[in-house]
Amino acid sequence: MSPKTKKILKWIGISILSIIIVLAVVPFLFKEQIKNKVLASINKNVDAIVSIEDVNLSLLKSFPKANVTIEKLSIVNKAPFAGKTLVASDNISLKMSVMELFNSENEPMKIESIATENTVLNIIFNKEGLGNYDIAIKDKTPEEEKTENKPFSLNIEKYDVENLKFTYFDEGSKIKLVLDSIFHQGKGNFAQEKLDLETKTTANVSFDMDQSNYLKNTKLSLDAILGIDLKNSKYSFKENKALINQLPLEFNGFIQMVEKGQVYNLTFNTPSSEFKNFLGLIPAQYAGNLDGVETTGKFEVKGKVEGELTETTVPKFDVEMLSNNASFHYKDLPKTVKNINIDTHIINETGLVNDTYVNIDNFGFAIDQDIFNAKANIKNMTQNALVNAELRGVINLASVSKAYPIQLEKPLNGILKADVKTAFDMKSVETNQYQNIKNSGRVTLTGFNYSGSEMAKPISISIADVVFNPSKINLNQLNLKTGKSDVAVTGTLENFYGFLFKKQILKGNFNMNSDTFSVADFMAPTTTSTDERGKKTEAVKIPSFLDCKLTAKAKTVIYDNLNLKNVSGSLAIKDEAVKLSHLKMDVFGGKLNLNGLVSTKVKTPTFALDLELDKVDIGQTFSLMNTLKTIAPIADVVNGKMNSTIKLNGTLNQSMLPNINSISGDLMGSLISGSLNKSRSALLTELDSKATFLELEDINLKDIKAALSFKDGKVVVKPFSIKHKDITVQVMGSHGFDQKLDYNLKFEVPAKYLGKDVNTLLTKLTPADANKIENIPVNATMVGSFKNPKINTDIKQATTNLTTQLVKMQKDKLINQGAGALNNLLGGTKNNTSKDSIKTNSTPKEQLGNAVKDGIKGLFGKKKNQ
Repeated sequence: MSPKTKKILKWIGISILSIIIVLAVVPFLFKEQIKNKVLASINKNVDAIVSIEDVNLSLLKSFPKANVTIEKLSIVNKAPFAGKTLVASDNISLKMSVMELFNSENEPMKIESIATENTVLNIIFNKEGLGNYDIAIKDKTPEEEKTENKPFSLNIEKYDVENLKFTYFDEGSKIKLVLDSIFHQGKGNFAQEKLDLETKTTANVSFDMDQSNYLKNTKLSLDAILGIDLKNSKYSFKENKALINQLPLEFNGFIQMVEKGQVYNLTFNTPSSEFKNFLGLIPAQYAGNLDGVETTGKFEVKGKVEGELTETTVPKFDVEMLSNNASFHYKDLPKTVKNINIDTHIINETGLVNDTYVNIDNFGFAIDQDIFNAKANIKNMTQNALVNAELRGVINLASVSKAYPIQLEKPLNGILKADVKTAFDMKSVETNQYQNIKNSGRVTLTGFNYSGSEMAKPISISIADVVFNPSKINLNQLNLKTGKSDVAVTGTLENFYGFLFKKQILKGNFNMNSDTFSVADFMAPTTTSTDERGKKTEAVKIPSFLDCKLTAKAKTVIYDNLNLKNVSGSLAIKDEAVKLSHLKMDVFGGKLNLNGLVSTKVKTPTFALDLELDKVDIGQTFSLMNTLKTIAPIADVVNGKMNSTIKLNGTLNQSMLPNINSISGDLMGSLISGSLNKSRSALLTELDSKATFLELEDINLKDIKAALSFKDGKVVVKPFSIKHKDITVQVMGSHGFDQKLDYNLKFEVPAKYLGKDVNTLLTKLTPADANKIENIPVNATMVGSFKNPKINTDIKQATTNLTTQLVKMQKDKLINQGAGALNNLLGGTKNNTSKDSIKTNSTPKEQLGNAVKDGIKGLFGKKKNQ
């Protein structure tokens, strides 16, 4: 390679490198200019709160074009929509010629393309008819003085919208339209007054009106070439293909923007008439793969829309869906749906919204020998909808999954029979004017079996028989089994249509009977997220839409580890709570009466219960009920029966069992009979070793009454007394749910129980003196825990004090005896002939000495020669 060539290549490389450096550096020089123009463009024209996180310029991203990126743009309304977001976008990209960057301050930048990412657009009309989009600043400058000074001008050739969510809500008419996940792009030369715009659009649409849902996440797509007349604001359909779910449609005609609103002149129809079009109406997740589906007969959708859309009118329209004697068969399924007849019309002939009506003149099909037919019409839709419907036929549920690809964990089975007529208006439904509702007929379901992840156990319904009457729906019979449980229910439902159409409270009154009812069979918490074990559950939620009363009887109810017998009572479900009234049962060898309330209205469920226990076995009660065992852990070592009243309140865990540390309340107990089994308790064993005079095995607890209260994890025992033989003990103190002890015991103990030494001294006393000895107080403290108790008594000091008292009494007695003998010697009676006080042939001096000796011997309790 020649030196000249090398020199040329070197300069080319330097030039390319310089251009790249310039392209990288220039954006920093123009960044503030661009940002200022963006903010000026917005703030000059809108009366709203505008924020932009950043504006960036790149010359490399789309070279030779300049690319301006606006990050995190938001426009928030002021009053009367204060705080409502009108527009929010993660990213808005503007593409223009690089030369536009060198325009003077007053020259607009010409934008050639726009792209947005993750944008939200909310259009709201309040009840007064004001729209939140009307944020343009009113220009009060006289027309003749206005000058053009725009930061940007549009010369768009292409635009892209990626993931736009558009929401339209009219508070007055209660109409809500949501277009979600919109992906749209258009390409055309907007510099021309007339152009062809190539567009591609996909979206999900949901539509609600007056609390009723008509569309939910219905998939739409449209590939179309639109003829656009910018001067006359007219948009015409040329080549196009639309899909509603999987139903293909083609459009002809135009939409034109006029001063009053919009003018429509459109027709549409399915490009083919094969019955597969009907299946295309059903969302793909339910209709399955339509490839290879065999169909006979025709299905057509066609319609026209003509007229003006203004504040007071809608275009007239007529939409037809027609099919006659059609069938379909999925190649992987054994059965065919045949004799399909559809004749449906949605019509508005006046242009007034309320005059829209729907006629389902015929909808029917057959699977094997089972035939089902329905028809209905709805009028006066926006003011007070009038509904008239009939359902008649038989469906073998097992055949449904064999003819149609329903996604179930396990196939259904059972026979559904219906013969029902109904006629009502929505206002009567809302105001519970049942006299205006005309119902008649019956629906029965037999041999129904179902299992799914939302069910705790598979459910089997042998029969469900529902009769429709004008004012109520009667549940004549419902027999079901699930797990260990069997249930038979009868009753009535009120306000069923209000619940079905207006999301009102469902009211009912039922009677239930059961041989065995296991609560666990009906409780399957919902999985919400994962944890270290793979699952996280939330507590069972009492439905907010129920206002029902249930009178129940069950021979056996299994709840947690309890077997309850002969259960009866009533339950009232309302406001996400269950009220329990006079719930009676045989349990723990006695009877239990329960009243209370369980509520799941707040995040953590709460409960409040009143219990009356009658002649229940103490050991069973406190060992099987974990809550009571925590409150009184010593009770399960008591053998016997008791009566008790208990008040409990607190919160519940995910299994609807009490959170122990949350409970508070009171307990009053009265023992009908009882004894202690000290071998089962470290506390009693320790007490027996420290207070040997008690003889715990022999204590009779009959008629003992105790009262305690508990709160914040602490149980306080009010003072109560126990009598054993002629010993009395008073108990008081507290313990924690953590089993820590803080108790004081006060004993009143007869002296004879305080040991051999004390008893020896007592024998020296006369009966009269012995009766003067009162019961001796002995104090004890119990600390530590129930499993590792520490007991201290002052019994040693009490014994010492008693011994001192007895010695003093003996001493005083003997001194008195000596003084009496002396008195006899000095001036006693002559007739005293006792051999202990008068000795024959002894002098007075000897007699006095002998008396003193005997007194001393008696004082110290022993004789010299022993």
